[in-house]
Amino acid sequence: ITYLFSRHASTKVKEMFAIDETKGEIRLQGKLDYEEIDSYEIPVEARDKGSPPLSGHCKVVLEVLDVND
Repeated sequence: ITYLFSRHASTKVKEMFAIDETKGEIRLQGKLDYEEIDSYEIPVEARDKGSPPLSGHCKVVLEVLDVND
């Protein structure tokens, strides 16, 4: 199974996060700022290597906490 961001993923999501294609692990690439964006919706697709390939979709919701205040 291969994991990737869905084609519906925003440019901001693709800049801020990276996904491991084999594990599906999502990692942060930048700094989160609660005042800028307080949550992210990350659309993810899982695709098998069949012929034809089948895929499943989900949405990962990440809420940013304001720990400075």
